[in-house]
Amino acid sequence: MTSCSADVIRPAVPCRWAPLRGLLAVCALALLAGCNTTRSVSPTPYEPLVARLFLEAKRGEAGIGVTLPRSGLTINVAPRPVLVEYDIVNAEVAQVELGRCLMLQLTPAAARDLYRFSVVSLGRRLVLSLNDQVVGARPIDAAIADGVILIFLELPDEELAPLVERLKLTAADVAAAARKARKS
Repeated sequence: MTSCSADVIRPAVPCRWAPLRGLLAVCALALLAGCNTTRSVSPTPYEPLVARLFLEAKRGEAGIGVTLPRSGLTINVAPRPVLVEYDIVNAEVAQVELGRCLMLQLTPAAARDLYRFSVVSLGRRLVLSLNDQVVGARPIDAAIADGVILIFLELPDEELAPLVERLKLTAADVAAAARKARKS
């Protein structure tokens, strides 16, 4: 038989701090659990939608012929886009006199570029491609100074809202990637 010394045996008197220690332990676990979570830019999976805008080539200028899906109109465009996915900060469905259209909002730098080339490109057209599929064109009838492009798409109206949501998610992901790259 083994004997215990008196200093090892503790009295069975409840400690007044015991409930507080339990609460502190639960709080500490909750805080530590939060440290291991990662926040995703896009909580739901989606297929990115890469928007690019091409300027109609001048007469006699080398270009690539693209055809709009509904009207069958062929437009000769410059081979390099004038605005790309990094230039777009937001997309919305806009209601104008002629109906619903896509509204693209640009970064301040892209808005300045758009203004500059729209001044010298009056009468030409901007052609929008989404994931390398041409979906719409917009005539440049005046200088575009506000960094907002309204463009009618040659797609069914019911496709416009889901398309805008994908454009918004893509713009947010592109902006987050650009911020991350600047920090590195």
